[in-house]
Amino acid sequence: MDKLTTVEGRAYPFGMKNVDTDIVIPAHWLKTISRTGLGRGAFEVLRKEPGNVFDDPAYAGSPILIAGDNFGCGSSREHAAWALADLGIKVVIAPSFSDIFSGNAFKNGILTVVLPQAAVDRLMEV
Repeated sequence: MDKLTTVEGRAYPFGMKNVDTDIVIPAHWLKTISRTGLGRGAFEVLRKEPGNVFDDPAYAGSPILIAGDNFGCGSSREHAAWALADLGIKVVIAPSFSDIFSGNAFKNGILTVVLPQAAVDRLMEV
């Protein structure tokens, strides 16, 4: 795991609230114990929707995800953090996180940043 000192780049403006780990990585991707390749399955259900932010070329390779309240709720699967890391996410900013998700993210080199809702809303506009 690389040392995280500075993260720069565009951010996926994804303000959806109550994103559970099934949305981050659907259950059929959990058959692997490999940490690589899961980025292809990250947000798979949402990627089926036209105009989704994850397939927008303007945000390709963005290292930051701006999310809504209660990000990472649901199960304790570490695959969610693996999928985000494989997608290239280094930082997730949200008003709140599931405690288990925050721990899994940290163990996998992803920084979770808690900001007030007003600050997250402002970042979504930039």
